[in-house]
Amino acid sequence: MEEKKDAVPPLFDQLKDYADTQIKLAKYDAIDRSSKFMASFITDMIVGVIFVLAFLFISFAIAFVLSELLHSRWGGFGCMGGIYIIIALIIIWQKDKIQAPLVNLFIKKFFNK
Repeated sequence: MEEKKDAVPPLFDQLKDYADTQIKLAKYDAIDRSSKFMASFITDMIVGVIFVLAFLFISFAIAFVLSELLHSRWGGFGCMGGIYIIIALIIIWQKDKIQAPLVNLFIKKFFNK
């Protein structure tokens, strides 16, 4: 008797094809997620750099205004330095309250489809 050429492939071959398809799908999903994460990371970094530059220039402007008001460059820039020290101390004291939302944000960003 002749085997039919149109016969259904054995179950093992179907399972192998299914496993290969799942592996390919997992690879494509990983590529998609990592590409989205990297694109988001790069755009966030660009925005962050722009904010840092804006913050820097605003800080210089405030320092120069304070210098004019105090009639001393050392005084104006010293006041700005003091303000930043106070901000840094507040951030250090509130570190736990700041870290948790940031961790959650990064986890959501990484696992977001």
